[in-house]
Formats: sequence, structure tokens, C-alpha cells
Amino acid sequence: MRTVDVAGESGYSVQQVRDLERLGVIPPAARSSNGYRCYTSIHVTALRAYRGLAGAIGSVAARQLLAEVRTETIEAAASAISAVHVRLAREREEALHAQRAWEAIRDEGAAPEPEREGDAMTITQLSAALGVRPSTLRFWEQEGLVAPERVTSLQARRYGVPAIRAARIVVALRGAGYGVPAVRDVMASLGHLDGSGEVQHVLRQRLDRIAGRTVALLRAGADLAAVITSAGEPPVAPGSDEEPPVTVP
Repeated sequence: MRTVDVAGESGYSVQQVRDLERLGVIPPAARSSNGYRCYTSIHVTALRAYRGLAGAIGSVAARQLLAEVRTETIEAAASAISAVHVRLAREREEALHAQRAWEAIRDEGAAPEPEREGDAMTITQLSAALGVRPSTLRFWEQEGLVAPERVTSLQARRYGVPAIRAARIVVALRGAGYGVPAVRDVMASLGHLDGSGEVQHVLRQRLDRIAGRTVALLRAGADLAAVITSAGEPPVAPGSDEEPPVTVP
């Protein structure tokens, strides 16, 4: 197969095919005596595998993983792909945990009780309760995610019920994989009537994205298996109907 044939079969451009070969995503093309490239169906399969894997873990990680599994034993390569499935399953469990945590926080907020003196926490107490470092709580304060009170002449932090609730929401969102800017937007929305719905929406989006990535990985499964099992096979003898080689920058 010529480069243009592989491009047409895979949906990538001619330049992308050459670039992905240079990066080790697909096996090196065999060369004829006059230096022309000659691809086979396994190159098309590898490109399809890359497309699905990129949808599951991102293009950079997919390039690295495919370049690795092509040179590994079948056992090691299969283990690497299994690890991707495990990673996605773990992300889903974390997102579900965050969703359940948010539902509990939301239900508590629906029927708030008057704050009592013993309900407040120090930074040490709250960090222990949430399982985060005190420095993390200080960072969240700097980023405007949590706002403790300052008490005593030493300006010690005091976390009342509203601040504790905010910190728990931040933990849930961060645990679901959201970065600080996204969390800041959600926390700002809590002051509006639709704030509760916004938290639920972003957590639902996270689960939907993980599901989409999982489906992409499943679709790539047969192609990945073909790439792994063909890694040790000798290349097909090249023909002479390929276009002249092009230097890849």
C-alpha cells in the first residue's frame, strides 16, 4: 500500500501517517530497493487503534503507549492495555464517590441546623476530617474556594459550618478530576438559585466523559489486539509502486 492508500483507509492525512510512523505509533514501513515506502494492512489497523486509544487516554499518552506495546512481549503489552481499563474504572469509581458525597452534602444543606460552637473546626481538625493537608486548605483559601473566619490575635483560621460544607464540595469536585478554575466557577455558582444543579451537572458530565472514553477503548480493542500480536511478525516484502520517500521534518 502507498502512503496515500493508508491515509484514505485510516482517515488521516498523508503527512499525519508519516508523522505517526516517525513517532513509532505505527510500524516502520518496509522499503523497496529504490527506497519507496510500502505499507500493509497492519499499518491501517495500527492507525485505527491509535484513534480509539487517543479517544480514551489522549493523543500524547496514546502515542507513547502504542510505541511501547509494539516492542513489548504479548504479555507485557496486554498488561499495559489492561491497565488503561483499570485506570478508567478507577476514574469512574472516583466520580461516583464524588457524586454520592455531593448528594449527601446537598441533602444536609436542604435542612440546615443552627450552628453550634462545637461545630466549628480548626485547620488541623478539618484537614484530618477531609483527608487533605493543611497546606491544601490554605491553597484553596488563596484561590477563593473556601473562606474560613479569622479569630484570635494570631488570626487563626476557624472553619464554621458554611466553610466546612464548601470544603467538602471542593473535595468532591477535585476528587472527580476537576481543576481549580472549574471548581472556582462551580463554587461561585452556589450563590445563585441554580448553583446546586450546576454541581450535579458537572459531576454528571464527568461520568459521561468517562463512559465515552471507555467506549472508545472498547472499540479499539480488536485493533489493539491485532497490533500486539503482529509486533513480532516479519514485514511483508515491499513492492515498487510506492511514491518516492519524503523527508519528514
